[in-house]
Amino acid sequence: MSNHSSAYEQPYQGEPAVWLKYGPYEAAVLPGVGANLIAYRDTVKGYNFLREPQEAEMEEFRSSPGTHGIPVLFPPNRYEDGTFTWNGRRYSFPINEEATNNHLHGFLHTIVWDVVSYDANEYYSTVCLSVSIDDSHPVYQYWPHQFTVKLQYTLSEDGLQQQVMVRNEGNDPMPMMLAFHTAINAPFAPESIADDVTFRATYGQRRQMTERMLPTGEFQPLSSWEEQLKADGANPYGEVMDNHYTAAPQNGRNYAEIIDNRLGEKLVYDVGTGYKHWMIWNSEASGAFLCPEPQTNLVNAPNVDLPDEEKGFFSLKQGEIWEETSRLYLIQK
Repeated sequence: MSNHSSAYEQPYQGEPAVWLKYGPYEAAVLPGVGANLIAYRDTVKGYNFLREPQEAEMEEFRSSPGTHGIPVLFPPNRYEDGTFTWNGRRYSFPINEEATNNHLHGFLHTIVWDVVSYDANEYYSTVCLSVSIDDSHPVYQYWPHQFTVKLQYTLSEDGLQQQVMVRNEGNDPMPMMLAFHTAINAPFAPESIADDVTFRATYGQRRQMTERMLPTGEFQPLSSWEEQLKADGANPYGEVMDNHYTAAPQNGRNYAEIIDNRLGEKLVYDVGTGYKHWMIWNSEASGAFLCPEPQTNLVNAPNVDLPDEEKGFFSLKQGEIWEETSRLYLIQK
C-alpha cells in the first residue's frame, strides 16, 4: 500500500469515525450519527469543503445533525401533517417541525449505521457502511418495510465518490424517496470571503411553495438572480434562498459548482441524473455555507396531485435495487 493512502478508525471530536486519506485529501464518516460524511478536506491547500461542527457544537450536532457534512435523508424534506397514504397503507411520522406541523427529513441521518468494511491501496481509500431495517428496528414503526441502504465513500485522485444503494428486502412494494442535505462551505478556502464565490446549479423550474414549505403543484417565475445562478452563475448569497427546483441536467450531467474566483478553483458536486429535484438553501444568505440538496422526489410527493413521473415518486418491488453515484471534486475554474 502506498504511504499516501490509508483507512483507519479514529475519533472525530470524540465521536467514533472512520477516516480515509489519499494524497492531499482526507475524509471522515460517523457511523454512530447516520453515516454522516462529516469532513472532506484538502490538507495541502488547507481547504475544508464541508461544513463541520466546532468542538463545542458536537452535542448539538449529535441531536440535530441535518446541517453539517452530508446527512442521508430518507424520506427527504417535509411531509404534510407527518403522514401520507400509499398502496393502501398509511404512513405516520412524528411532527418534528412544529412551526409547519410537518415531519422533516426522515430517520436515517440520526441512527447508528454499521461499518461493513474499509480499505486502502495505491489507487484509493474506501469505506462501506450499511443499515438494515426490519420489524425489530425502531424505524420500522414509521416505515414498515424491510430494506437495506448501503453507502460507500471512496477517496482517490478524482476526489470523493459517493455510491448509494437501496434494496427492498421485504415482500411488499416500498416507496423510494431519498436525498442528501449536503452542507458545502462557500468559500471553502480559509482566506477567501463570500464575495469571492460564484455558485451555479443545473436546476430548471422553481416550485411554488405554501407558507408551510409544501409545493402547491404549480411553478413560480425565477428571479433575475435565479436565472443568473442557473446560467453563468452568481454569488450564492444575493437573496435568501430556501427553494425547490426541478433538476435540468446539462450536457448529460446534473451538478452544482462553487467557484472561488480569487483562487481560480472550482468545487464540482456532480450528483447523477437519478436525482430529479433540488432543494437549495443558503442559511438565510449567511455568507458561510449553502446546501445544494439532490432529491429523488418532489417534497411531500405522495400528497401532491401530480403524475408520479413528474414527482420523481416511484417504488421498489421485492429484491429490487435503486442506486446512484455522486462525486465532489476540485478543478481549475
